[in-house]
Amino acid sequence: MKSFFSFLMCLFILTACGAATKEQEMSGLSVDKIVLEKSKRQLHLLSNGKTIKTYKVSLGKNPVGHKTREGDGKTPEGTYYIDRRNAKSAYHLSLHISYPSAEEIKQAQMAGVSPGGDIMIHGLPNGFGFLAPFHHLKDWTQGCIAVTNKEIEEIWNNVSVGTVIVIKP
Repeated sequence: MKSFFSFLMCLFILTACGAATKEQEMSGLSVDKIVLEKSKRQLHLLSNGKTIKTYKVSLGKNPVGHKTREGDGKTPEGTYYIDRRNAKSAYHLSLHISYPSAEEIKQAQMAGVSPGGDIMIHGLPNGFGFLAPFHHLKDWTQGCIAVTNKEIEEIWNNVSVGTVIVIKP
């Protein structure tokens, strides 16, 4: 926990030194698919097969490989969908991902572990929006996909429940 707060303090100092973010505009097209490329730390919003927006993301703090159990720090891999929205999240807005699937639950039970859950696309922890320029420099979530608060607002406004998300290694 101490290293996390040291990391946050370094990011706060860098933010205070005048770092800026590059803004992009949504084209107003309907988002019908989300693709996450874990190895590139990129989340793409697609409309009719074309990428209309790309975001830099932070992932689970142990991102290589597929999530198999609660607490492994991994972001799952596979095809899921957005199954609910949470405007009162501990993070600035969140879109819940349908992990774990029935097969993933079965595999975890066979291994005698919990598969975990509550995997979401979300903004920064409430009260820490000032870290926006640096959130993607380190994987810090428990398996979620983190973007800035401004970015999750944009995603929130353009992604519906039922939207497919493909999470690639």
